[in-house]
Amino acid sequence: QVQLVESGGGLVQAGGSLRLSCKTSDVDFRHSNMGWYRQAPGKEREFVAATSWSDSSTYYSDSVKGRFTISRDNAESVVYLHMNSLKPEDTAVYYCNAVRRESSVWAPQLTSWGQGTQVTVST
Repeated sequence: QVQLVESGGGLVQAGGSLRLSCKTSDVDFRHSNMGWYRQAPGKEREFVAATSWSDSSTYYSDSVKGRFTISRDNAESVVYLHMNSLKPEDTAVYYCNAVRRESSVWAPQLTSWGQGTQVTVST
C-alpha cells in the first residue's frame, strides 16, 4: 500500500527556515518524479516544486523560486523541501506526491495523499 508521510512543519517567524521531509513506501521512488504541493485555508492545492527521477532536475513555482529547494534521497526514498526566507503567505499544509508532466504543469500521479504537514509563518 502506497504511503506518503510528511513531517517537519511547524511555527516559524517570517524570514525563518524549515526543512520538510516526505518518506514514501511502496512507491518506485528511484523512477518517480516527486513533488511538493501546498494548500492554504480556503484555497485550492497548488504546485510548489518538483524533482525529476532521471537527472534530479528541479522545478519551482514562481512564488517560491529562489527561496525553496527540493532534493531527494533515493536510497531512503525521501524527498525534502528546504524552505528559506519564509513569508506569511507560505502558511499552508504541505503535501508530497509522485508527479508527472502534463503539458506545462506538474500533476499529482497518486490518487491518495498523506496527512500533510502544517507550516505556519508569523509576522
